Amino acid sequence: MEIPVLFLKKGQERRLRAGHLWVYSNEVDSRRSPLKDFQPGEAVALMNHEEKWLAWGYVNPNSLICARIVSRRQERLPDQSLLVHRIKVALGLRQRIYEKPCYRLLFGESDGVPGLVVDRFGDHLVAQITTAGMEVQKEAIIGALNKVLRPRGILLRNDTRVRELEGLARYVEVVSGEIPDRVRLQEGDCAFETSLFEGQKTGWFYDQAANRERLLPWVEGKRVLDLFSYAGAWGVRAARAGAASVTCVDSSAGALELVESNAALNGVEDRVGTLREDAFHALKVLRHQGERYDIVLVDPPAFIKRKKDIKEGTLAYRRINEAAMSVLGKDGLLVSSSCSYHMDAERLLTTLQQASRHRDRFLQLVERGQQGPDHPVHPAIPETAYLKTFYLRVLPSL
Repeated sequence: MEIPVLFLKKGQERRLRAGHLWVYSNEVDSRRSPLKDFQPGEAVALMNHEEKWLAWGYVNPNSLICARIVSRRQERLPDQSLLVHRIKVALGLRQRIYEKPCYRLLFGESDGVPGLVVDRFGDHLVAQITTAGMEVQKEAIIGALNKVLRPRGILLRNDTRVRELEGLARYVEVVSGEIPDRVRLQEGDCAFETSLFEGQKTGWFYDQAANRERLLPWVEGKRVLDLFSYAGAWGVRAARAGAASVTCVDSSAGALELVESNAALNGVEDRVGTLREDAFHALKVLRHQGERYDIVLVDPPAFIKRKKDIKEGTLAYRRINEAAMSVLGKDGLLVSSSCSYHMDAERLLTTLQQASRHRDRFLQLVERGQQGPDHPVHPAIPETAYLKTFYLRVLPSL
């Protein structure tokens, strides 16, 4: 097939040669290849100023990231066969690590498919497309997933706001087979059910699975508060591992219905309770009631989605963690996470320290975690390393 050329300005290929996959609009030689001449999602051959071939990619003239690399090998064209190859390579990693087919199968740039994530729930798949280039490849993506995995159903959860930045409509669609109202997954020794249609993101937060596993040795006989609980992954696993009691807090009635059914599914419904409330307000009420917990889990949505939100978002992280410390016992464990890329690990740790001093508490960092291996980090793209989880012993001030 004939693929048009996107030329870069002189010297602008250095970052790409170092491994990055994004091309910004100010790096394009607009005299030789005007961006307005390309269609959103169109496949392109990237060439440097000296007309040397660099990679295959796709373009979106309406985005600041105007092109993304999908292949650096000239014989691997951007088509369904390339997607089949990418899926097989990604599957090889996951099958080394996970006993059950429950994980993130494709993680965008880190798996060589920028703009595409796919989560696997046994025989059912949820895909999310966030770029025009992958939207153009939608049928090829469906075909490749069916060829490699033969799932019972594939759901497209293309309802994220990020799509609007690429000029894409938001929608949810079953594109292959059937998707039940709820699907089942396995995490550790627990079974869970979740809704792929109505659940948050793509239905489950697989990125925290390894961090939830790390929590289990701490929970025996403890009283646990699980904030922003969603379907109860943290709380139910804690109860199954021997926690004396768990309270799951979420503002969504649907999420708490999942908590209750998942607790029953794992035989711990007598030790898992729910509280439908905004987490900030719930902590205020619990503090006034004199409630104290041995472990508090703080796993909020991203408070910092854009760089300009750093100041306000950092304050939100400080407030929620300071409030969480106010309901911890004298020698409690705070497990605090951030999925905001713009809140880096050191900034988060500093924020937690500031919160502890304001509460006149002393912190000991005892463990730290990141996203699981099914969310591999691309070393040249810092944005792919986004999740931080700290396990902190919270003591009275020295």
